[in-house]
Amino acid sequence: MYTVADYLLDRLKEIGIDDIFGVPGDYNLKFLDRITASKELNWVGNANELNAAYMADGYARTKGIAAFVTTFGVGELSAVNGLAGSYAENVPVIEIIGSPTTSVQKDKKLVHHTLGDGDFLRFERMHEEVTGAIAHLTTENATAEIDRVLTVAMTQKLPVYINLPIDIAEIVVSKPISPLLGQPEQLTEIETTLLNSIEKALNQSENPVVITGHEILSYGLEQILDSFIQKFNLPIATLPFGKGSFNEEDPHFLGTYSGSTTSEPLKKRIDTADLVLLLGVKLTDSATSGFSYGFTEDQIISVGCTEVNVYGKKQDGIQLNSLLSALSTLHYPGFSGEIIAVKRSPEQINTKKKLTQKQFWNMVETFLVQGDTVIGEQGTSFFGLTNVPLKKEMHFIGQPLWGSIGYTFPATLGSQIANKNSRHLLFIGDGSLQLTVQELGTAIREQLIPIIFVINNNGYTVEREIHGATEAYNDIPMWDYQHLPYVFGGTKQRVATYKVTTEAELEQAMQMAKKDTKRLQWLEVVMDQEDAPELLKKLAKIFAKQNS
Repeated sequence: MYTVADYLLDRLKEIGIDDIFGVPGDYNLKFLDRITASKELNWVGNANELNAAYMADGYARTKGIAAFVTTFGVGELSAVNGLAGSYAENVPVIEIIGSPTTSVQKDKKLVHHTLGDGDFLRFERMHEEVTGAIAHLTTENATAEIDRVLTVAMTQKLPVYINLPIDIAEIVVSKPISPLLGQPEQLTEIETTLLNSIEKALNQSENPVVITGHEILSYGLEQILDSFIQKFNLPIATLPFGKGSFNEEDPHFLGTYSGSTTSEPLKKRIDTADLVLLLGVKLTDSATSGFSYGFTEDQIISVGCTEVNVYGKKQDGIQLNSLLSALSTLHYPGFSGEIIAVKRSPEQINTKKKLTQKQFWNMVETFLVQGDTVIGEQGTSFFGLTNVPLKKEMHFIGQPLWGSIGYTFPATLGSQIANKNSRHLLFIGDGSLQLTVQELGTAIREQLIPIIFVINNNGYTVEREIHGATEAYNDIPMWDYQHLPYVFGGTKQRVATYKVTTEAELEQAMQMAKKDTKRLQWLEVVMDQEDAPELLKKLAKIFAKQNS
């Protein structure tokens, strides 16, 4: 007997999903039976639904798409913050809601996990603002609606929502007879006109520069971007919100541009360019240091999936993947000027001095290796990593637009499940960790082996830098971070833990962690409460002024 549940799971497998996250509830249990019975899909249970959404987001950023399951009402509302982050940052995540039977919903029965008013569409409506598409499955529409919303997720790189009533999941249907996605669409007239504008602008430019953003990563366009840059010898920078979208060891790479806080000579090179070609970019406050970029609309052509801006004239977005592929067909001889590549820090001499933020990030740079996946929590970690040059074939994960603290811990685990061949390094502050630390038990159960740096600086450092440096609301309870893995089921056979306070101790712990590849590595890194990366200090002043 082939059911709607089977159809949905087959489609998930077809689009590249091997693992499904979530939390059981009585309205989704029969659907979970289908997942656990599958030989091709793996169920990963989470400590709560918010963490499931975060973990799915991390999985999707690495594998391209993800799915998680919650129960109706209480489960889906717990997860909605994670789904909103996926929406803000163009991450295709599929949320599947197990809901009461169609007869219960039709009769408006006052069942549990509702607001007691017989309205079963309230929570579905709540999701309309943070999803690209919503499907409420019925006997008549189930397979067609599944195909529709999954197509939206894949083509628009947005989260989608599937409401799956218990009885609808068990309805017998036919198996899929054709692939979900057909042939890629040809360039539209608007896209062809835009391509001609870019070609003309490049040929007229004497000092062009390319800046890339997060949409390059969302659409998996790194290789296509690389071909474009190599063919035309163009200088390129990334925004922090897009870090990792281009190989930072490549001689064409100038560095990470963050507006007024950018170091020279990169800042001058970008601000004085006669053409700034933005690809997949959103100029957000956190990525541009409070909108302090030095170029104007007269200098830019911006190409994004939701909006195009040609010298100030705006139009609707385009199919970013199709247009970026076509850039290599331009008639343009290429850039012949000088490209000053990013400088790298020399290896540091490590001493018994107390560890500082500056020295820590210098040491992190020397610790990175080709192919790593690096995850930076939206705090001291993200801003510390912004100007750390990445190695070839490295993947970077952060959440600088939505900025939900605690996101990166589950996201790291989801990403490592998606790619267990990549060494995963998470940098997270003590305040952020306290929000989502429950998934440490999941990491141990799933035998995941990331290297996790817990920065213990006694509270909410970002907030202290912006406002209220000594106020109680920026304090947090002090935990015994070094020993947390043992509270969540870890053993010395599965986890190695360290606590470091000096440069020498960190160097020793790093060397041991590099060699110990069979266990989860947990490093508590103690630094002063008042210490912060220089970029964060500058940005905090800008945010404080912006918020006044």
